[in-house]
Amino acid sequence: MDLASLRPVYEHDGPFATVYLEGRAPGEDAAQQVRLRWRALRERLEADGADARAVDAAEEAIRTGTPGADQADGRVVVAHPEAGVVLDERWDAALGTGDAAYWGHLPELGAYGREAARAVRALVVLADQEGAQVRQEVVAEQHTPQVRAEEDVAGGAQEGVHKPREGGLSHRVIHHRAENAVSRNAQDVADHVARTAESFHPRVVILAGEVRARAAVRDALPASLHVPVAETSRGGAGAGASDEALDDEVLRIAAHESTSDAEHRVEQLRSGLAHDRAAEGGRAVAAAAEMGAVDTLLLEDGAVAAREAFLLRHCADSSATLAVAPAGTGLKDGVGALLRFPLEQSTPG
Repeated sequence: MDLASLRPVYEHDGPFATVYLEGRAPGEDAAQQVRLRWRALRERLEADGADARAVDAAEEAIRTGTPGADQADGRVVVAHPEAGVVLDERWDAALGTGDAAYWGHLPELGAYGREAARAVRALVVLADQEGAQVRQEVVAEQHTPQVRAEEDVAGGAQEGVHKPREGGLSHRVIHHRAENAVSRNAQDVADHVARTAESFHPRVVILAGEVRARAAVRDALPASLHVPVAETSRGGAGAGASDEALDDEVLRIAAHESTSDAEHRVEQLRSGLAHDRAAEGGRAVAAAAEMGAVDTLLLEDGAVAAREAFLLRHCADSSATLAVAPAGTGLKDGVGALLRFPLEQSTPG
């Protein structure tokens, strides 16, 4: 996650009200359930001395939401007494995490940041021999993939892509032309994928659809793409197709990429600690954050990092990224950092 995206939140001096609604299976009484849940959260904020203006702003945002969607997806809202709602986003929580409300000098965005850091951006290509449907998807752990954009790409080949069944010289010529047409269309799809990747910055490209078509697209992708490419035979039998099997595959592949990335970040941290290019522990990471030295802030999954809200605030100012280390990594105080430059002197952890 690019923490610079949170800068608009931190443009305001605190205090802030931060509200999380847990994702749950929606029912026919979703609207009533959201109202009851909000009432409990409001009482919690008022008991903590929250400014009524911030509480009212949060309530207005939640009241005007879509109850079924809020139930299914979860939500995070941050409100300020004068600026009103400064953050209102989907938030994905495992069932059982519970609703939460905070009133404090800084917003409590650790849970939201962890989810965003675990989410995977994927380019999903549903290919057939004449083109492909290309989707830009963001995949979070508890959601079905969220489609940000979808485009149909038609290959530029003028010849037909279907081969004749009979033999003979003329049929061999038609066969050759069909092969060339498939290759030309695949190249057009691959070029579109490469251009889209430059702006979307996917973590993985997922090829689905017809076997011959997706293989041709894979072969046509440029080496400069520098993005892992995964291929699946489940779901998406043709361009424009979509089913639960493909969604399941996208979730599986995205989870693998997220886990691999987290493990790689921990390896970088261990190596960096030996060469003064990393920090571990609340005090050491806080000192680095205040100096603008943090390139990647690492929060351990399942652990509350020391001074978490403070670290997110300062790392957002310096455009650091946020990553999540796997649970059980054992980071001191639940936090570590990869540094842009070595600190002049070590800071006790």
